[in-house]
Amino acid sequence: MKDISVYLSYPFVRYAIIVGVLIALCSSLLGVILVLKRFSFIGDGLSHVAFGAVAVSTVFNLTDNMVLVLPVTIIAAILLLKGGANSKIKGDASITMMSVGAMAFGYLVMNVFSSGTNLAGDVCTTLFGSTSILTLTKEKVILCVVLSIFVIATFILFYNKIFAVTFDENFAVATGINTKKYNLLIAIIIAIIVVLAMNLVGSLLISALVVFPALASMCVFKSFLSVTVSSAIFSVVCTSLGLFISIVGGSPVGATIVCIDILAFFIFYCLGRIGR
Repeated sequence: MKDISVYLSYPFVRYAIIVGVLIALCSSLLGVILVLKRFSFIGDGLSHVAFGAVAVSTVFNLTDNMVLVLPVTIIAAILLLKGGANSKIKGDASITMMSVGAMAFGYLVMNVFSSGTNLAGDVCTTLFGSTSILTLTKEKVILCVVLSIFVIATFILFYNKIFAVTFDENFAVATGINTKKYNLLIAIIIAIIVVLAMNLVGSLLISALVVFPALASMCVFKSFLSVTVSSAIFSVVCTSLGLFISIVGGSPVGATIVCIDILAFFIFYCLGRIGR
């Protein structure tokens, strides 16, 4: 306990824990929606789009890459959610095309135009996360808090509408709910969480933050509310534990959190099997 209190005395550790917990909470809320709507893979696709935007912002030496990354990711999320239902290229195919295209474009841009001397390190950091979560400035922490509050408040305020759109969109339309508006809202929330989570686990591991808490909770609980609450607790606990292990042990932040998620998932899976 003494060692933990020493670490917590450092502002950068407190900042990392605040941001990590908020990202975990937002990701878990979103994860329940995406898993039930069978859009689990969209987080992975958008994270690759965000990687391409990060590459471009790095080449142009933007001091705050959020200015470019967030709008690009939001546009991509809207195109995927709206286009998936109407276009000739359906579901997973459109996500895969956008995912690999953005990833290839980002890596090409970084190779051709980057002036940095450590290209491999830059790419690895963006893909798998790094200790950048421990070097967050106060301004970035405030931005993360504001965006997270927006996501959580939106989920709480429109819980019933999101519930209806998630479970049965046709029924929601029949009851007079503007499903296009709420799907647009979900797309914006997805994009915000993907951009925030890149700081924590990198673009390749974002899906783990979104999917594992929801799937683990569904193994044990059955109602939408209980799964949502369980998913939030699961995600916050695993992320906090992963952060502490990473800080104390010096292991990669993103990979540590995801490994904790996997271990906890198997525990929930076994509990679910026993409870049947």
